[in-house]
Formats: sequence, structure tokens, C-alpha cells
Amino acid sequence: MQSEEAEELLFGADYDAAEDFHRQLSGRAVWPTFTVPVTAGRLHIVYRNHEEDPGTDYLLHHPDWDRAELLAQDDGHFMGPGLSWPELTAAADNGSTGGSTTDPHSRLLLLLPAFGDAAVPTAAAGRLVAALRARTAVEDPEALATALLEGQGPCGPTHWTKDGDGRRVNDGSYSFRNPANGFALPAGRLARVATALAP
Repeated sequence: MQSEEAEELLFGADYDAAEDFHRQLSGRAVWPTFTVPVTAGRLHIVYRNHEEDPGTDYLLHHPDWDRAELLAQDDGHFMGPGLSWPELTAAADNGSTGGSTTDPHSRLLLLLPAFGDAAVPTAAAGRLVAALRARTAVEDPEALATALLEGQGPCGPTHWTKDGDGRRVNDGSYSFRNPANGFALPAGRLARVATALAP
């Protein structure tokens, strides 16, 4: 949450219950990991329960690759975004098996923190409202969806374009998918990420 308004909308009056759930999730010796299949490969959401470096990592992997690609991190040294809105919804809706869930609402909410896109379509709010209604107990899903789409996590909205080969890249200052960043993925790895996530 990047604003007090969004935090209040998400946690509501029962902030203690939310904190208790967070402690249960982050207090495990085994790091909770969720998997969402994409066009080619799988996205892994890893809740890094390291005492001195907690956070959430969003990794993309394909069995033919020699490594998983880190797309985004949600922690004190956040990086991202890793997903555009079309990539997020394609991953949520593909219905492929082999992940933690086939439910599109759950997938959308699991991947939402890795998303950032300045060109969010008008229908996005309704889509997010439906997911919040289906999978949370927030009192005002409409207001929360608006706040989440306006703020879009620590990296904020970025502009996505296509490179010379038609693959998605962005202009985010903290994004591994911005070729202008000194820490960006090399061109070949950027290309395989974009291909794996293509809607």
C-alpha cells in the first residue's frame, strides 16, 4: 500500500487480524510460494521470509532456460514493475493448469503488486473490483480498486512500448524490463521474457 487511504480500505477496522495473518504467513520456516502459468513458462511469487531481508519476489521461469528471471521485488529495495496490464490479465485468465490455482481472481490479486502500467483500460477497475469481491472481505472494493490502480505499488505507473522486434519494454526507473537501465536484463533475456509473457 502506497497511501494511508488504500491501507485503510484494504485492512478496514480489523487491522489486528490483517497483522496476525501477515505474521502467520511471514513467520514460516518454509517460504510460501505460489505459481501462475503464463504463455511460455511459469511465474513464481515467493514470499521471502528471511528475517533480515523480507519481501516478495516475482520470478519467471521456463524449463528450457538456465535461470529464472527476476521481474519485480516488493520490499525495502523495490524493483519493477514486471508486468503490463495486458500481461497481468493474460496470466490471470489463461486457465492453464500446473499452478497454485486456476482461479482468475486469485491469480490477478497474486500478481497485482508486480504490475505497473500508465495505460490501464477503463474496464480494469471493474475487473479488479470483481476480484476483490470474490477473494477478499474489504468493505468498499470499488474505492480500493480505484486507489490500487491509481497508485500501482512502489514503482507506480510506467509507459510500455514495443521494441524493434515488437516485444514489450517499459520506461520504469526501477524496472528490469527497461533497456535504458544499467541493471536491465540483457537484450536476449528481455526478449525471452516478453515472449513468455505475451498475451
